[in-house]
Amino acid sequence: MHIGTTLSQFIIEETRLYPGASGDFAALLNDLTISCKFIGAQVYRGALVGALGSAGTDNVQGEVQKKLDIISNEAILKSMDWTGHLAGMASEEMDDPYAIPQNVPRGKYLLLFDPLDGSSNTDVGISVGTIFSILKAPVAGRDAELADFLQPGVEQVCAGYALYGSSNMLVYSTGYGVNGFTLDPSIGEYMLTHSQMRIPEDTSEYAINMSNHRHWQKPVQRYIDELNQGTDGPRQRNFNMRWVGSMVADVHRILCRGGIFLYPFDQRDPKKPGKLRLLYEANPMSYLVEQAGGVASTGTTRILDIDPQGLHERVPVILGAKNEVERVVAYHRDSF
Repeated sequence: MHIGTTLSQFIIEETRLYPGASGDFAALLNDLTISCKFIGAQVYRGALVGALGSAGTDNVQGEVQKKLDIISNEAILKSMDWTGHLAGMASEEMDDPYAIPQNVPRGKYLLLFDPLDGSSNTDVGISVGTIFSILKAPVAGRDAELADFLQPGVEQVCAGYALYGSSNMLVYSTGYGVNGFTLDPSIGEYMLTHSQMRIPEDTSEYAINMSNHRHWQKPVQRYIDELNQGTDGPRQRNFNMRWVGSMVADVHRILCRGGIFLYPFDQRDPKKPGKLRLLYEANPMSYLVEQAGGVASTGTTRILDIDPQGLHERVPVILGAKNEVERVVAYHRDSF
């Protein structure tokens, strides 16, 4: 009986259609989905298996780790380190790149990931997710070096996320549009449910943490103030604010129905110009947004053009509907 297009079928058919795709790459993606299914199961079971709450440790950024952060990180490492497809891995939760075990062949790809984005929300049942980015190793067949991971986002060969919310969804792109798959628990397969996702160029929804208003630069304050003025202001129409506090959930909403997401430059600490990590969050999400017809910028620079200076570099992020992001960029240009 025909049950629709599975993720496995879609990946294999995609490798046949596009030049440069390989069986190794298809197998890599399939292996990665195993860990996403496992992590989703742990999130949904939560307190039933004692997976909620703090682990009592901090990650490399000094943030308190949740138990599910550690469980998710370990799940991806152990699902992927034996496959022979990778030359190395880097995680938001780890100081340094993860070395592939000595007895495993070195592959031609690098995997970078945020194992559980929005994990501070797990205790209150809000959507969280896994974000991933795949790069080609500069030299295949040897251990990856730190510098190998420091590639601009435009060099990504694949990016995506798994969303653990009302359902377990996997959304990804290999540079030929964005497609979404929903896990069917009855057969244990991700099924194609959102084909060629697109972001409308205009929107009336925006996502931002308004409590930080006083810390933003003038261009962002100007933009948000205009939106809040609605029909009484220069935009002459009303806008609605949506803020989940989990990037993967906010970006998923934008991919499904449009909008603009802003986590702008924050003037409180000049050493941390942004909160979101370039390699683990900003690059993969910007790749998806651009593939869906949107724009992603720091306010002054296209995110995918940034040359990373370190594994845990942070950047401001403004992404989503083309016309709205370009308006924010224009305000920055006028201001500076």
